Order: sequence, then structure tokens, then C-alpha cells
Amino acid sequence: MRYLVTSALPYANGPVHVGHLAGAYLPADIFTRFLKKKGIDAIHICGTDEHGVPITITAEKEKTTPEKIAEKYHRIIKEEFSAVYVEFENFSRTTIDIHTKLAQSFFLRLLEKGYIERRDTEQFYCPKCQRFLPDRYVEGTCPYCGYEQARGDQCERCGRWLEPVLLKNPRCKICGTPPVMKKTTHWYMKLNEMQPWIEEWVKTKDWKPNVSSAVYKWLNEGLKPRAITRDLSWGVPVPLDEAKGKVLYVWFDAPIGYISSTIEWAERIGEPEKWKDYWMDRETRLVHFIGKDNIVFHTIIWPAMLKGYGEFVLPHAIPANEFLNLEGDKISTSRNWAIWLDDFAGKFDPDFLRFYITMIMPETKDSNFSWDEFQERVTSELIDNFGNFVNRTLSFINKYMGGRIPHPGNLTADDNQILRRIEKDAEKMAEYLFEYRFRDGLKVFRELSREGNRYFDRNQPWRTRKEDPERAKTTLYISAVLADALADLGEIFIPGGTRRVKQMLGTEFRPWDEVLAPVLKGGEELKDVKPPYKKIDEEVIVLEKRRFQMEYVTIDDFKKLGLKVGKVEKVETVEGANKLYKLTVNLGDETRTLVAGLRPYYTEEELQDKLIVVITNLEPATIRGVKSEGMLLAADDGRVVSIVSPDKEVAPGSEVR
Repeated sequence: MRYLVTSALPYANGPVHVGHLAGAYLPADIFTRFLKKKGIDAIHICGTDEHGVPITITAEKEKTTPEKIAEKYHRIIKEEFSAVYVEFENFSRTTIDIHTKLAQSFFLRLLEKGYIERRDTEQFYCPKCQRFLPDRYVEGTCPYCGYEQARGDQCERCGRWLEPVLLKNPRCKICGTPPVMKKTTHWYMKLNEMQPWIEEWVKTKDWKPNVSSAVYKWLNEGLKPRAITRDLSWGVPVPLDEAKGKVLYVWFDAPIGYISSTIEWAERIGEPEKWKDYWMDRETRLVHFIGKDNIVFHTIIWPAMLKGYGEFVLPHAIPANEFLNLEGDKISTSRNWAIWLDDFAGKFDPDFLRFYITMIMPETKDSNFSWDEFQERVTSELIDNFGNFVNRTLSFINKYMGGRIPHPGNLTADDNQILRRIEKDAEKMAEYLFEYRFRDGLKVFRELSREGNRYFDRNQPWRTRKEDPERAKTTLYISAVLADALADLGEIFIPGGTRRVKQMLGTEFRPWDEVLAPVLKGGEELKDVKPPYKKIDEEVIVLEKRRFQMEYVTIDDFKKLGLKVGKVEKVETVEGANKLYKLTVNLGDETRTLVAGLRPYYTEEELQDKLIVVITNLEPATIRGVKSEGMLLAADDGRVVSIVSPDKEVAPGSEVR
């Protein structure tokens, strides 16, 4: 048995945020790491989705080409995943030749076998932009839930699958003009004729309740033919002479990227036929990790495509997650109501995000990211629990046992109970993880860490090292064994901190089933003992919370901000912070110090003598040891950060009103 694990291909039109991480990428990474530790053949495949309307819309907004947008965000997204320890065997692109040829092969095979038909139809056309409007170029009011910013293909609020003509008050997404209907030709996949097979196949699946309910909702309404081509210049060209100027619709094109990425991986490792082991061998289990907005495509359309083509394995499991909200509100990239992975990784240990997201993972219902809860749970459950147990154990050995793990004496019932607990909890964790219950798996890890602290407290080595040295040595030995086991079991969740624990112990990560037998024998020398994690910087949390405290204000509230024009007189870097500048700012009648996270966006030369707008009545905050006495204003759309600055020369200290 082998596993092919995939994560939904992220659109290469912007960076990745925590909602994406919680939906498809962190659970897939945890699962693949676990399978490999169990000795199971498993690969994690992904890549950027670089065709379709989201890319062209972003290109138009940034006044560049789709090619440049795709290239830019492919690199950014790949770096972001690496920054939070999400690993792939291959992270590909849907613009590579392998993918284009395979996607066209799918179209031709399904057309030849009668699963695709040509239709003359009418489509929205924007008279101002003078072009046909693909689904995502049309916005309007959802006919089901009344959401006013529903897309032409799907409502983000209620999740219903839409057609642009169903929208109330439709408008062009680019210029806002109401569109008109105009004749065109497209090719449709006959999902209605495939519904009987889909229904029978779905009955064989033991999927999560949230997945099954979504699937049967669509099936009960009855499947309809679905257009798989679009009037666009950007995408995989439809391989027919009569379809010049048309491309494959992105929902048809994108999932084929799972196969093309696997083919690319096989070629890259020098075994060009190896991809067939994962896509054509019936012993392979194909597992798709996705968010709930992708359920219909992966449970109905994609299996129908695979079945219609033939040769390939069908999905074994689709453990889709629900949505992650942020501070009680839906994540919105357009409002910059999001936490971006690269921004987070520049301020916190990536393990903190992986740990907290796993704790609140929206496995069966929507969950909520809260900065207050993030700080509290990471501090109490990771740093003061796992981190504290490791640190107190190894620090005690380092200080009182000459830096070497002591040899154990006779084991007591309490000692043996800890060893049995490791075995029992490893088995329990494995059961949860095979069932895609990552929250429960992490809970077992947290409870085992907590038991380690209780064991340490019960046996009081600080007392027995004088009264009963052999007892103290055995306690410390068992504690070290448990710390090593926790590092192995926790590696799949928090690879950074557990790697540091292994380095201090001088041990290597082991296969899952070998964790049950202690590798430490006593006498091993510890290396560079220090806490696995540093405490969360309170000032950074304060600044993050300020970003998301959105309330209506009165004109009097606005005046309280004390907005003034300042001139940057001196720019310095902040020691130990790769994103922060220390700015000395002239405000006319006084000079203040500001700390600003602008290093990724501005050079020191660009900031020197620049006029900025400063909030002067903001409560001072100490950030990385530097007292910040205000805040400058800058615009941030998730991709570009631009300082708010007067467009004419005005004197420092001028009021902004």
C-alpha cells in the first residue's frame, strides 16, 4: 500500500494566509510526515494553479502580464510554505509543458468517449471592456443567500455552485458595467449522464460528514452539463481548430495538475515511469486535502474526469476542512483581513502557528483564529508544557549530572507507567491520524507532555538528588527518554522545536514504531542545552491585535489620533529583527522615535528625509527593546506596502485633517 497525498493547488495571484494553511496544507503535511514515520510509501504533491481569471484579474490590477504574476507568486508561495515547514515531494506549476499536453489529452479523450459536447450558448459580455466575461469576471447578488459580492461561479458565503446568469444585479468585476448577453460557443462536460455512476461510487466512500452532506446536496439537486471552456487568452488552449481563442476552464485544468506534478517529480528524480506507481496502481490510496469550497470539484467533477479518462486511480479520501475565520470575521484578502504566512514567519516561531492552527483546525465546522487565544494556548500548551518539561529535565541533568544523561537504577511502578504510556499514546495518536483527526492527535501529545511534568513533580529530583541519588538518576533518565519520545511523536506537528530537542539529546528522529523502545541507555552527553522555545513578545501581539480592531469612529475619535506630518531624519535597523527599522522623526515642535516593519519594502535611503503621516496620540509600545512613540500610516493590500505621504512639500508638524 502507498499513499499519494495532494493539497489543493493555490492560485498564483497572491500570497498564502492562515485560512489556506488550515484548510489544505498543514493537515496534508502532518499526514504525510506521519505516514513516512510509519514506514509507509507516501508523497505529498502540489503546485501553483496559474491559469484562469484570478491570475488575469491580478495582472490587470498590477498592470502587468499573467506570466509575470504567475512567476512572482509561484516563488512567493513556495517560499511561504517552506517558512512554516510545509514540505512537498514536488511543487509544480500548471504552466509547464507536461501539464498543457496532459490537460489537452484529458479533453480529447473525454470528447472522443462522448463525455463532452459542443453547445451554442449565450454568455455575459461587457460592452465597455468589449469582451466576454468568464464566471469570475461577473459579480452580483447571490439568489440563495443574498450575498452582494457573489462570484459568477460560486457564492463564497453560502458555498452554492452558481452560473453567472443566476446572479441578481450582475456587473463586470473590472469596470462595474452591467453586462449584456451575447452568443458564443463552448464545450460542456455531460455530468448529468455520469450522475448514476457518481452516485454509486459515492456510496462506497466513508467520508467525513461535512463532505458527504455537501456531495449529496449536489446530487439530490441533480447534476447538469458544465461548461469546461472559456473565452480567454490565458490558459490551456482547447486542442481543436474550431476553438481558436478558447481555453480550458480552470476547474477542469487545475486538478490535472496533481498528475502533471507527479510526472514532473518522477522525471526530476531520474525515474520517469515511477509516477505510474501512484496513479495507475490500484494499491495506491489517493488522498486530496482541500477546503470546503473545493468539495464539489473533488468529489464529483474530478472523479468523473478520472473515470471518463480511464487508467487512473480514483480518490480514496477527501478530508476537506471547513473555514478558518479571523477574530470572529470571515477572512477577506480584498479587505486585507488576513494573516499572511510570510508576515507571520517573520515575527514568530513557525511552530507556534502550526501548533495553534492544529489545535483549532476546522475539521468538522468553522473555527476562529484569535490573537489572545493564540498567545494563551501557545504559551500554556506548548512553551510552558512541552517546552518546560524538556527544559527542566535537560537543564537539571546539565547542572547536577555533569551534562550526561544518568544511568537508570531499578524502575518503579511509576517509571514503568511512563514507558507504557509512551506506547499507549503512540498507538492512540496513530489511530487518530489515520482517521484525519489531527486535533485529537495533537491533544494526545499535549497530554503526554503534561504527564511528563507531573511525573517530574511527583518524583522531586531536586530533593532526591541528595536524599536518594539513585532515585534522582532514574527519574531524570525516564524524563529524558520521555523528552526524546515526545520529540519523535511531536515532529509531525512542530518540526522546528522537536529538532532542537533532538540536537540537545544527540539523538536522531526515528520511525514511529521504534519510538516505543528507548534509544537512550545512559551516559550520553547533552549538547548546548537551552529552552526549545522563546516566550512570545507581548509587544508584537499588541501590534497585531491593533490591526484587527476595526470599529466605526466619530470625527472626535479621528481628531484624537493627532495625525501630523513628520520628516524622517534618521533610519536605523533594529538588532535581531529582520523587518524593523528605528526611525527618528521630526514633528516640528518635537522629535520622536518610531519602530516600523518596513525593511522588506523600503531601503534606508528611500526612507531618509521622507515625509510621512504619523499617529502622535498612540500609546507608546516597546518593541524589541526600542520604545516606539507613534505609528506611521501605510497602505497594504497583501502584496504591496506603500507609505502614506503628502504629495506636496509641507512643513513637519502640519496637522492632517
